[in-house]
Amino acid sequence: MKKVLLAGVAAAGLLASGAVAFAADLPSRRVAPVAPVVVPIFTWTGFYVGVNAGYGWNTNSNKGYVDPYTGIVYGTDSSDGGFVGGGQIGYNYQFGQFVAGLEADIQYADMNSSNNNNYVVAPYAGYASAGGNGVEWFGTVRARLGFAVDRALIFVTGGFAYGGGNNGNGTYYNGAFISNSDSTTTGWTVGGGVEYAFTDNLTAKIEGLYVNLGNNGNNSSYVWNNAYSGNNSDDTEFGVVRAGLNYKFNGF
Repeated sequence: MKKVLLAGVAAAGLLASGAVAFAADLPSRRVAPVAPVVVPIFTWTGFYVGVNAGYGWNTNSNKGYVDPYTGIVYGTDSSDGGFVGGGQIGYNYQFGQFVAGLEADIQYADMNSSNNNNYVVAPYAGYASAGGNGVEWFGTVRARLGFAVDRALIFVTGGFAYGGGNNGNGTYYNGAFISNSDSTTTGWTVGGGVEYAFTDNLTAKIEGLYVNLGNNGNNSSYVWNNAYSGNNSDDTEFGVVRAGLNYKFNGF
């Protein structure tokens, strides 16, 4: 009986080892690994072009002049604002989370200011108004430096500015004549803003600029009884708040 049991155990062992060997010889079913999905990292690097529109207002510092010969008092300030709009072109380069770039823009502007002039010349006393240092167009060439948080960019900007307007108005009053001249002037600008990339190519921004064009060449001369009496000059300063839309070219 013991021999029969031992023979059965041996046979079972042989069958089990044979089954294991047969299973090892079968082809294995290996599932191919799934490649990880890599989301492209957005970069601000590239050329771009765009348009903008907003509001600008004069902050002119007009230098008043009191002529000791005639008694004319010239130059009270006024601040008038209006629409500004235009286009821009630029290039950004991103390194880490910092973005450096260069941008140039050209703008139409509807900012006209008037200078009010009071004078007292015996036996006359009165009030006269003359066209002031308005801004009809301007442009800037600026450096930009920003800090990027993924698709959001906070930046500061500053650089060269230029512009001009039509200041050739004059008024006669009680025999006094005030004449004005205009010219294109240059100066500087500084500002900042925030920009956001809605897609890899389309970005929108809001920015503010302070522009100082220096003396605008609006030199007003006063003539009383055909006698030259004095000059006055004005500075051209204004602020701008605008929104812009840019298209960024990839692959540059």
